[in-house]
This record gives sequence, structure tokens and C-alpha cells, in this order.
Amino acid sequence: MTALYPEIEPHGHGMLDVGDGNLIYWEVCGDPNGKPALVLHGGPGSGCSTGLRRYFDPSVYRIVLFDQRGCGRSVPRTSDLRVNLSANTTEHLLADIERLRQHLGIDRWLVFGGSWGSTLGLAYAQRNPHRVTAIVLAGVTTTRRSEIEWLYRGVAPLFPEQWARFHAGVPVAERDGDLVAAYHRLLQHPNPSVHLKAAKDWCDWESALVSVDPDARVEPRRLQPDFQLAFARIVTHYFHHHAWLEDGILLRRAGSLAGIPGILIHGRLDLAAPLVTAWELAHAWPGSELVIVSRAGHATTDPGMSEAVIAATDRFRQIPS
Repeated sequence: MTALYPEIEPHGHGMLDVGDGNLIYWEVCGDPNGKPALVLHGGPGSGCSTGLRRYFDPSVYRIVLFDQRGCGRSVPRTSDLRVNLSANTTEHLLADIERLRQHLGIDRWLVFGGSWGSTLGLAYAQRNPHRVTAIVLAGVTTTRRSEIEWLYRGVAPLFPEQWARFHAGVPVAERDGDLVAAYHRLLQHPNPSVHLKAAKDWCDWESALVSVDPDARVEPRRLQPDFQLAFARIVTHYFHHHAWLEDGILLRRAGSLAGIPGILIHGRLDLAAPLVTAWELAHAWPGSELVIVSRAGHATTDPGMSEAVIAATDRFRQIPS
């Protein structure tokens, strides 16, 4: 069993002005002169956790993390309903990544992304292949319409109790329609009793799907109303707009990644993002490798997932920057 690398603290951090009134929090850990690696968190809207630093050998990698617009330590936070999300889109995030790369003086880097971070990582690499040395993706998603439909309706029969609560969280007239749109609307409601309940209902449903362990411990921050509201507002904003991506475009353009080594890590028991997406991507991306973790679901804390991620980053230690 591979242990996580030891806990480390950043040796550099700051707030980068990316325009539109947004400042994104960034930090750098590990070897200041090491192989650059970019970490893209999930959600969208989860923000970075300290555990994400521990997937990389700190004696080899210069590990770059940042909180995407509106979440984590970036400002303004979308838990404030006065914050307009029109300048928080996939296109904005891709531009932020490039601005951060330039700010840190990095030419090329390994890209790591989990869950939504895998969608963002694929979009970034297809836009900027000359900036990417290697790619590691875990819990692979491409945010196709079919993936969103599965997540917020298709998987319901496997979680009847949790689904009943989630489904009941929207008005009766909207329960047979687009639940993402319904929650997106509720989360903008000026009455705190409405938008805070919608945020909790949304996060409770998401938490139910993540791990193969029904008793898995939820991160304490995910139980905080401020986190729940920021997260739910961002994720419904992105998924309501299908992440501003042409449906299936990341799979259709996967061939453009030929020549960039990639490892795709996916739990066979992943019910939030079924294995088929990772399998399709592996077949569309020449030179990529699919690693299926037999006893894991979507969470990187599930059995075998963190070990597979570390094995992947260790394999890429020798690739030139």
C-alpha cells in the first residue's frame, strides 16, 4: 500500500488579480526548483484541500494549487448572493490558468485533475498542448449532457432514500423536469431559508454518491452553510450551462492529445461518474493508459485510489519539464 506523501506547507502563496473583480488564491509547495505540476480541484466549486498537496513527491515536484473563481480562499465568494456569476465560466477558468502559469514563470507543467478538475484539465490541455508535459486524471468526467443527466436523475434508483429527499427539494411542478435548473433558481432566492435549504439538499445528494462506503465521513467544511451555498451556486451555474462546452467535444478532440502521456484513474464502482467515460477517453486518446481501481467509487479516498494517483505522479517524475 502506498502512503500519501507527508503533509507540507506552501513556500509561496498569494492572490492573483484575474480581472472582472476576481482575485484567485494560489499556493506553491514542494521543491521551488522542481518539476512543475498543476492541481485542478473538483466541483466545480470545491476549492483546494491540503490533501491534494500529498499526491506528489515534494522533493521532485513544484506543486501549484489554486482555488477557482468564487470558491475556497478566492474572492469574492459566491456564498454572497450579490456576486454575479456571469464572469465565472469555463473560458474564464482556462484564462486564469494561463495567467497563473505566466505569473509563476512556468513554461510547461504536468496537469492533474480530479472529477470536474478532469474536465477542466482536458479542456486546458486541448487548448494548450504545448504547455503540458503529462496528464493525470482521477474520477474522469467530460461534463457531457448525458453525464449530468445521469448524476441528477439516472442514478436515482440506486439511492432511493437520498433521491427522495433531493427530489422533494424542488416544487412539485418542477420535479419531472430539469432538476439542475430548478435548484439553480432556488439558490438565487433572496430568502435565506430557501437558498440555504436548497444548498444543503444539493450537497447532501452529492455526498451520497461520492464514496463506496455509505458511512464515509464527510469533510467538515462540506457541512458548513457558507461552503454549501458557494459550492451549490457554482456547480449548478456550470451544469445548468453544460459548462459552456459543445456536447462531447472533449472526447471528439482527444486525438489532439497524442504525444502527451496520460494516465486515467477510475473506480470500477464509481456511481457518480460511470466508468464508460474514462473508457471512451482512453480509446480516443492515443498513448493514454486507463487504470481501473476495482474496489473504488468516485472519491480519491476510496480503497486504492490515492495509491493509483501517487503511482502515476511517481511514474512521471522523470519526464522533462
